[in-house]
Amino acid sequence: MPETLHHPRRGLLPIVLGAAFLGISVSGPLARLSSAHPLAIASWRLAFTMVIVGALLGITGTWREYRSLARRDLLVALGAGFFLALHFWSWIASIGLTSVAASTVLVNMHPIVVVAGSALLFGEKPSRRQLLGIAIALAGAFVLGLDAPPEQVDGGDGVGGASSRTPSSHLTGNLLALAGAVAVGIYYLAGRSLRQRLSLWPYVGLVYGACFITLLAFAGVSGAPLWPQPPREMLIFAGITLGPMMLGHTGFNWALRYVPAYVVSLAVLSEPVGATILAAIIPGIGEIPGTLTLVGGGIILTGLALGALEERR
Repeated sequence: MPETLHHPRRGLLPIVLGAAFLGISVSGPLARLSSAHPLAIASWRLAFTMVIVGALLGITGTWREYRSLARRDLLVALGAGFFLALHFWSWIASIGLTSVAASTVLVNMHPIVVVAGSALLFGEKPSRRQLLGIAIALAGAFVLGLDAPPEQVDGGDGVGGASSRTPSSHLTGNLLALAGAVAVGIYYLAGRSLRQRLSLWPYVGLVYGACFITLLAFAGVSGAPLWPQPPREMLIFAGITLGPMMLGHTGFNWALRYVPAYVVSLAVLSEPVGATILAAIIPGIGEIPGTLTLVGGGIILTGLALGALEERR
């Protein structure tokens, strides 16, 4: 049965999609500009987000949906939040070790995890087109992994204050980005059933809250410094919250009501393109990705797009 789509006010859809694209594109460059610990960046990102989501829950009154939740739902939310926290930590940490281009491309390989998990957990076997897309994306990841550390024309500090990269740290960064893809893929799978019983703001409020608590626990165990933070860092944290979290993810979730899911999937895959361009032109980063990163990234995005287009059928 074909999905029923609504029609937004004229001219609003391209504006929202454009804002969402810019929102997700600034995430990597902003994290690259920060000198804070990756867990500090992730924790403050979720702290600011929870303030906004909490206000929206109160304004809309949708917090009442929590009354119908069972204990199993709470356990699912905790699990989803845990893996989302792992995603934020590993991906932000990867940006200090590899290029913004490589990190954003590799972390966007999460559809492969979702396809594999859906087959194992829900018996939803991937189509031949999806399997071909996965194979192409994995081949692209191999090509990207062969590249040397990126050239920096401006000598930025990077996440955690790292000022130089080696082939070893570059590989570690790529692996962390892939770990972030696996973690967020599991997060999507874990929250799938819960999302069907909760509307948007109650769902993200519950899962983001669990994620925030997990990040605080990680920071406490590892001794990562969360406070105090300089005003510059607080501005970066606020930008990461308003851009990727509120404009980006919220905008794409809004668009799902008006356009097919494959359109949103393809729009999300534009993040590495925007992030790479911004990382190259922003003063303080000036990061020029290597040839193999561009070629491998292009192959990965082609494979992922091939799988996303399957939703048209």
